[in-house]
Amino acid sequence: MDPTGLGLPPLLAAFVFGLLGGAHCIGMCGGIMSALTFAVPPSMRSPARLSGLLLGYNLGRILSYMAAGALVASLGTLVALTPAARAGLQALAAIMLILMALYIANWWKGLLKVEALGRHLWRYLEPFGKRLMPVVKVPQAIALGAVWGWLPCGLVYSMLAWSLATADPLFGASLMAAFGLGTLPSLLVTGFAARQLSALIRHPTTRALAALTIIGFALWQISMLLPLSAPGH
Repeated sequence: MDPTGLGLPPLLAAFVFGLLGGAHCIGMCGGIMSALTFAVPPSMRSPARLSGLLLGYNLGRILSYMAAGALVASLGTLVALTPAARAGLQALAAIMLILMALYIANWWKGLLKVEALGRHLWRYLEPFGKRLMPVVKVPQAIALGAVWGWLPCGLVYSMLAWSLATADPLFGASLMAAFGLGTLPSLLVTGFAARQLSALIRHPTTRALAALTIIGFALWQISMLLPLSAPGH
């Protein structure tokens, strides 16, 4: 059963949206990953240790995404008590995906206003992250990643709107996990590969294709909802 009621494998779609958001991920979090890596003392920068730390950061980040997805989906169970309310949440999710696409393509930055809402919470969480620096052990990395996962991000908020629409805490968490896994390639590559990948996904054509793909999916979602609002439904 597709909890969105829209007939597509939503976890696969969420994973793909994470991949398509790679340009934003590199721009927003690539610098953070580099800073965390260089904060490790030179004598402790073995490939094995750095790989463990990078995976730890991202594990913590994705766990926070999952917690947020479960939280908002629980709220969705309180809101989506009627078919009309469920359709309203799904329409909101589709609109947020369109805003996400416009953001990725640099066509409109309105999603920055949504990001601003999360900055109030981030002011309280950021000091906890600073206390974990410098990170030299995997448990530290996981903890810091868990804090980092609450960094204000328009793409994450767009996906959380989709989790809200599922009105299913377990599925909301799974949706955010799939999205988080989709962002991993952009954040784990290093060196020459990172430069090549960054150049590719930052290219205007790549951004435009990614945006049009997401917009197409969102419009398809909305079209599936239209019969619900027709007379007799």
